[in-house]
Formats: sequence, structure tokens, C-alpha cells
Amino acid sequence: GALLVIVVLFLLLGNLRAALITAMIIPLSMLMTISGMVQNKVSGNLMSLGALDFGLIVDGAVIIVENCLRRLALAQQAFARLLQREERFKVVEQATLEVIRPSLFGVAIITIVYLPIFALTGVEGKMFHPMAFTVVAALLASLLLAVSFVPAAVAVLVTGTVRERESVAIRLAKALYQPALNWALRLRWLVIALALAVVASSFSVATRLGAEFIPSLDEGDIAMHALRIPGTSLSQAIQMQTALEQRVAEFPEVDRVVSKIGTADVANDPAPPYVADTFIFMKARKDWPNARKPKADLVAEIAAAVENYPGNKYEFTQPIEMRFNELLSGIRSDLAVKVFGDDLDTLVEVGQELATVVQSVPGASDVQIEQVTGLPVLSIQVKREAIARYGMSISDVQDVVSTMVGGRRAGQIFEGDRRFDVVVRLPENLRDNLEAIRRLPVPLPPNLREHGDEMLGHVPLSEVAEVSVQLGPNQISRENGKRRLVVSANVVGRDLASFVQELQTQVNAQVQLPPAYWVSYGGSFEQLISAAQRLQVVVPLALLLIFALLYSLFGSWRDALLVFTGIPFALTGGIAALYLRGIPLSISAVVGFIALSGVAVLNGVVMLSFIKNLMRDGRDRLQAIREGSLTRLRPVLMTALVASLGFVPMAFNVGIGSEVQRPLATVVIGGILSSTLLTLLVLPVLYQVFGPRLVKRDAKDAANQQQGNPAKAVDA
Repeated sequence: GALLVIVVLFLLLGNLRAALITAMIIPLSMLMTISGMVQNKVSGNLMSLGALDFGLIVDGAVIIVENCLRRLALAQQAFARLLQREERFKVVEQATLEVIRPSLFGVAIITIVYLPIFALTGVEGKMFHPMAFTVVAALLASLLLAVSFVPAAVAVLVTGTVRERESVAIRLAKALYQPALNWALRLRWLVIALALAVVASSFSVATRLGAEFIPSLDEGDIAMHALRIPGTSLSQAIQMQTALEQRVAEFPEVDRVVSKIGTADVANDPAPPYVADTFIFMKARKDWPNARKPKADLVAEIAAAVENYPGNKYEFTQPIEMRFNELLSGIRSDLAVKVFGDDLDTLVEVGQELATVVQSVPGASDVQIEQVTGLPVLSIQVKREAIARYGMSISDVQDVVSTMVGGRRAGQIFEGDRRFDVVVRLPENLRDNLEAIRRLPVPLPPNLREHGDEMLGHVPLSEVAEVSVQLGPNQISRENGKRRLVVSANVVGRDLASFVQELQTQVNAQVQLPPAYWVSYGGSFEQLISAAQRLQVVVPLALLLIFALLYSLFGSWRDALLVFTGIPFALTGGIAALYLRGIPLSISAVVGFIALSGVAVLNGVVMLSFIKNLMRDGRDRLQAIREGSLTRLRPVLMTALVASLGFVPMAFNVGIGSEVQRPLATVVIGGILSSTLLTLLVLPVLYQVFGPRLVKRDAKDAANQQQGNPAKAVDA
């Protein structure tokens, strides 16, 4: 990426020394950034270092170097000789001061637009805070170097003849740009109407993009969640799981299979014995029989193979994604439809209706109902008429059952200073034997024993109670003081937001909830809503701060508003890029739009500042627009190219973790293209229509002009 930036700078600047000086900003600012990361304990990871764009880092330096070269060349032409050391220093100083204000404000605006990211909380905050810190630190470091190191290096190292010659690329760009600019200025109202139509249509397209919290990362490996009938013994679960492992291991793409059943010694992930996590580790792609086979096809083949094993239900996900979802909402799937109420049986009925609706929505996969029933329990129902005939009470029967089956303390054993209860109960082989339990003797009341008939001293438990095994509650989950049942599902082949929106419509139309029962939607969708609500407050505040900075730079709300129009045009390109690549909106894409807003404003600041300077020097508005647009074509193209090219590797990366970076890079590249078009064509038209006719020369400019220093003399 850095080498690509250097090549672009050399081709557009036409000066190798200047290109190398500009590129030196990259390693120097990275050293300063890494020092800040170490000091603030920010780790270097996929998000913190992966989102750094070398083009953004050198933007401020590009503007200063380009203007210094242009002024040095004009000064040498004016004096018809090489400049002396002091003269060269003076020209560089004046050239830097000429553009330092828009450069400072432009980089400051790019920095400000990252501030809303710091307002994110929860999981999204943990993910994007390191990225925001790293980018802001790198921009501040590059800004410091751009106003100190870069002018000094140009003044000292660029000593030879500096010619104001344009590269072939710039000459070709001007040959195409000049007639396009003249056409736009001549048909200004048509250009404005077309621009507004493009913006309106792009926002219409944005409503059809769909949305998700964070793009699903391809971790390479597969996590298969195997669920069995509640009450399945550990030995039976191990036997069934071993058969599954052997079948999955037969696939040539699988390296090894590891399973976890029940709860480990460190119970950070408790689970019953009838639930197993199966981790399927894959071979490297080059070792697959067909390296181009999509992972989704392999998952479908594995699912079809294990479907033939009875007594199992499956959920397919990825190891990290499974834990991530579990931390978000307590489930391991993408979406949790939660039903709240009081009666467990009613919750199960409603859950079954919801599961049917979820299964009918396109994109639903691995639809499961939380297993709240189905656990075999020993049921002893007292026969009230029978105990009445014998003159017994319910407590007489309960005492026998609790003593023989549950156990009763009969004494204590002492070992030194420790003591242990001695509990008497039936042996294990009889506690599981229904016939033995039915034969338990229940003592009769003393008045029946006085008849002397020893046979009436006890009656079997089966005479006074019904003993059976029935299905009872497996677990009772609560949330916010209410019983809860979860219907979980994974979403495949579509974005999460549109899936939930369609599901909500179907649930409202088809499911009739009893009074005091309600449904909520959790999982990563819940985090998406939370992040969106927070950004809806913070992002407008950041945009207002950007407008305030523009107003302080230009001293005119009209000029600030004209430059501010770059933001919606930049968003247009970002939305179009997402639509063309079929990428839904996500927090990563939103972060890209945030970064794009600053880049879009920077080029507008550079061009409008130069046009206003020309008008202060006496050019009329139309002449200043034409001359300023053509003169600023090179720095605008350079800043746009280096910023967008820095994101190209990220946009087309297919390695691990690229799914998170790809939406961000796609948005920035598409937005820079559209904002550059705005800066070069629409912004001059807007300034022609809505800009002031005259710009007063301030006292400082007049004093500089009267001093006759080389930087200003070349304009005479």
C-alpha cells in the first residue's frame, strides 16, 4: 500500500524527492502512532491497524508539498535563476502559509468525524474504539509532521531546478477536465438538478441495502451444536457423539474433530450431558480436493450426512461466532425470538407457533426451540380416596418417599474437626426401579395396627399412590423477572435487518399472543439497534461541529454550506459501491461513512480556499472559478487517489478478517470517487450560482503583496 502511494505521488508530482519526502510521513507517523498505542495500552489487531489508510495520513502533506513545488517553480521562472538558500526558505514558508489553514482544518475535520466512534458502547465499542484511537493518533501525528518536517525537508532537500511541468497523467486529466468544467458552468442549473437527483436516488437505494450488526467472519473452522433428548445419559451421549465424530471425520476437507459434552471443571460454559459442542477443524484450502468449493456447500454436505443419525438436532455456526452470539444474548445463534410469560406450557405452545413462522421466512436456518420440557421425572400422585380409607394423611406418604428415594439424615461421622452427615436411602439400582418403588411399605396409622393383624401394619406404595415416569420441565429460564422461552435461528443468504423486519410482520399477522405475554427480538440484531440509536444522536453533533469549523475557516455560512454539500455527495458514492458489491449496511460500513465525511470535506476546503484567494487578488468570480479549479486539479486528484488507493487492498482482500474491513473500504473508495466528481464539477457550479460576487482582500494579504517577496511577486 505504501509503495503504491509513492508511485502515485511521483507520477502526479513529477519530482522524486518531493514524492519521497511526502512518503516519509507514513513511517514517521506510524512510529508516533505506535508509541501512543503502547502508552495507552491499545493492542495492534485487525481493526486498530487494518483500518489505517496511508492515503489519509499523507493528505495534509500532499497539499503542502504540491503548493511548495508550484511556488518554487514560479519563483525560479520569475527570477530566471536558481533561488538562493534564504530565498528558497522564504518561498517555502509563504507557500506553506498559503495552504496551511485549509490543510489544518481539513485534517482536523477528518479527525473530528472519528469522534462519534468513541461514543459506541458494548461490543461495538470494544471493536471500534482501538481503530478510532489509532486513526486519530496517526492523523494528529501526520498533521504535526506536515506543518514541521515537510516544509523543512522541502526547503533543504529540493535544491535543484524545479520546473512547473505537468506529468502526462495531469495533462490528460486537464484535457478532459477543462471542457467538462466549461460545460458544467454553462449548464449550471442542469448540473445542479442532476446532482440532486443522484443524491435522492442514492438514499432511495440505501433503504434496500439491508443491514446487519457486523459482517460474519469466515473463521475457517466449523462449530456444530448437537442437541439430544433431555435426560440422555452421559454414556449414551458419548456413544452418539463418537458416531457423529467418525462420520464427520470421513470428509476429506476435515482435519480433526473435537467435542465437548456437559460442563467442564471450570464452569464458564455450563451445559447438560445431552448437549455437545463439536468443533470441526478444517485443512488448509490447498489440501481440499476442490479448493474452490464454498464453505457453505461443505456445511450443507455435513448437515445432510449427520441428519441420518437419530436422536440428534443440529445448529451449524463458527467457534468464535458462537461464543460471540452467546455473550450478546445468551444464545448461540444469530437471532433470538424471546417469548415472555408466566405459564410454561403456554410458553411452549406460543414458541411452537413462532418456530413455524420463523421457518417460513426465507433465509432462516437451524430453527430451534429452547428445550424447556422433556426431562423424565419420577411422578408420585397420591390417591386421596385410598389414603382416606386407611385413615392416612398425605404427609405419611411423603415421608416414606422422601426418606427412601431422597434420603434422610441418620447421624454424623467425625473425622478430626470435620463432620459429615450419614444419609440413609435406597441403593441406586432400586431408586431407578419403578416396581421396587411401588413396593415400598407405607406404615398404617397406629389405630389400625391395634387389631393385631400384622398384615395390616404396612401397605405398598402402589396402593395409596400412582407411581410413574413423566416428562417434566427441563429448565426454567427467567429474564427481567419473567419466565422466558427462546426460539433461535441462524440467518443465511440475506441480511439480518430485513429478515427481522419480515419476521416481525409475519409474527404480528399470524401469532395471537395471550394477555400478559409478549415477544422481543435479541441477538446481534439487538446490538445493531443499540448502536444505530447511539449514532443517530452522536453523528449529527459531529456534523454540526464540522460545519462550525468550516464557518470559522471561511467566515461565511454560505461558503461553509457549499463545502458541506460534499458530504451527501460522498455518501452517494459509498451507497452505490455497497449496492454494486451486494454488501449490506453494517457498523463497519457506518464507520466508513464517518471516515468518508472528513475526506469529502477536505478537497472542497482546498479548492474553495484557492478560488477565494484568486478573487481577493482581483479576479472576477467566473475567472477565479476556472483558474482555481484547473490549478487545484492536481492536489484534488492526488488526495483522492492516495486516499482511495490506500483502501484498495482492504476492499479486495479475501483473507481472514477481511469481511469486517471490506464494507469500510468499499464505502470510502466509492465515496471518494463521487466526492471528487462533486469537488471538480458541482462545487464550482454551486459557487458560481450561490457564491459572493466579490471577496474583500484582508489586511494581511495586502501587506504580503506590498512586501514583494518571491512567493507573491510571481503573481504580478
